[in-house]
Amino acid sequence: QVQLVESGGGLVQPGGSLRLSCVASGSIFRIYAMGWYRQASGKQRELVAVISSDGTQNYADSVNGRFTISRDNAKNTVYLQMNSLKPEDTAVYYCHRPFGDYWGKGTLVTVSS
Repeated sequence: QVQLVESGGGLVQPGGSLRLSCVASGSIFRIYAMGWYRQASGKQRELVAVISSDGTQNYADSVNGRFTISRDNAKNTVYLQMNSLKPEDTAVYYCHRPFGDYWGKGTLVTVSS
């Protein structure tokens, strides 16, 4: 059984930074693409960033240039470094493994002064 556990959310001021982590268990991590989604209150869940097994990254236009997705296969962990945060980045952030459609429970990021 695959489990994804996110951490690193919290309250940050506009312009600040946070790093989210997602630890995966239950399968061979390095061979799978991984992604981050977010869902703001009253809105649909949206893709933020995805990283393939070979490290290729893709980003939503709204975060491109501010967020960086990375992975550490030795630690079975995928990260989302978020810089220059804006109030509109406020959302619950979810870790996702597309193969098998596995989801974490999410971590809340609040950007507010």
